[in-house]
Amino acid sequence: MSLTLQEAQKQVDEWIQTIGVRYYSELTNTAVLMEEVGEVARLMARLYGDQSFKKSDEAYDLADEMADVLFVLICLANQTGVDLTEAFAKNMAKKTGRDRERHANNPKLFREA
Repeated sequence: MSLTLQEAQKQVDEWIQTIGVRYYSELTNTAVLMEEVGEVARLMARLYGDQSFKKSDEAYDLADEMADVLFVLICLANQTGVDLTEAFAKNMAKKTGRDRERHANNPKLFREA
């Protein structure tokens, strides 16, 4: 399934309007976003870091946790009038201009992990 950011924003808005009843407040959604990012971090620490899984961690699915983060981020974008397609394009242009030579000249990036 291929989905644009614009389509994702519309899909989330339609879901909120028909199933979710209404958006949580921006502040609540910000707190929910932090919770969801924390769940991704917890899972990453166990999958790729040094922490071991607990029984309560074993049912987690990294893709699903990342999708939760994306969903709440899209909710916040919709609530605050941010066009994620435009914002992403501007951000990539900024990073490309700023970092064009910076990363290529960073010897830390060429060390083996």
